[in-house]
Amino acid sequence: MGPSPVAAGGRAGRVPARFVPVLVTFGLFVALFAVGGLRYEAFASGQVLLNLLIDNAFLVVLAVGMTFVILTGGIDLSVGSVVALSTMVTAAMLRAGWSAPVVIVAVLAGGALFGLAMGAVIHYLEIQPFIVTLAGLFLARGLCYLIDLSSIPITDPLFRDLSQTAIPLGEDMFLTPSVLVALAAVAVGAYVLHLTRFGRTVYAVGGNQQSALLMGLGVGRARVGVYVISGFCSALGGLLFSVYLLSGYSLNAVGMELDAIAAVVIGGTLLTGGSGYVLGSLLGVLVLGTVQTIISFEGTLSTWWVKIVIGLLLLAFVVLQRILAVGPRRRRAPAPAPSAPAGRTDPPQGDG
Repeated sequence: MGPSPVAAGGRAGRVPARFVPVLVTFGLFVALFAVGGLRYEAFASGQVLLNLLIDNAFLVVLAVGMTFVILTGGIDLSVGSVVALSTMVTAAMLRAGWSAPVVIVAVLAGGALFGLAMGAVIHYLEIQPFIVTLAGLFLARGLCYLIDLSSIPITDPLFRDLSQTAIPLGEDMFLTPSVLVALAAVAVGAYVLHLTRFGRTVYAVGGNQQSALLMGLGVGRARVGVYVISGFCSALGGLLFSVYLLSGYSLNAVGMELDAIAAVVIGGTLLTGGSGYVLGSLLGVLVLGTVQTIISFEGTLSTWWVKIVIGLLLLAFVVLQRILAVGPRRRRAPAPAPSAPAGRTDPPQGDG
């Protein structure tokens, strides 16, 4: 009887390095939820788990768009401001008498066009994504203040119905329509990334842009397209946030872009691009939501502890990514050249 594949190759039972961050994120989420369940009696319930999705549906959508951007090695700092702008445009248009379906289409189209403009500047003018999207952050936030300085309530019947609708899931458990939209965004994002040519190009651009060009892939379409997707997801997240709060306000979603980036990185996506999964970003959002829920159950801790814990987790996952990236390089490093035998000296090389 021959040796087993694991014994023969030593690698058959090993988890590929690209899956390790996602598995660590999943394990962290399970551990945090278990700790909460052991510490607080009302924590370990199905509705608390569903509330993580209900309260963070808009962040899940933002994380999907941010995953596409970071996979190409880019970044989008404008998403929080675009969320706020979307809430303001939604509330202002509804107040002016526009019908809800028209408002929804207009907001989604506006977010996609905003992303298209930033992506075009980044790719065709070869400006760093950090600078372009930072400008987009200030532009979108400034447009919020031009619309109105105060909060605008939303009284449209469709938005109010969506806000108050509960979809029952057995005894004492329910979901909201926003959660279904967020999960649909995750499913569509995963499909596009893994089962379409565009998705494969996104991974290739993040892995090595020059190689992707030499392979004849649509690098320009991918680099611009991910910002269109991010802008669309930001607008969709803004609509979900409008349903969640039933208002539009210029100071909505301040710092939410950092939460989205943190969720994507904690979910296992490399900041340098080329490796990551939408499902991992969903798990990253759930980890952030669980941390916030545990601290709120504690009651005696300041809400700033949420930021402290998120910062520590983000640093830990960046270090983990670095370790996983350095390991394969060390294994591939060429062996040093053999030294000359003792007592032997080579003649000098050169003229004369």
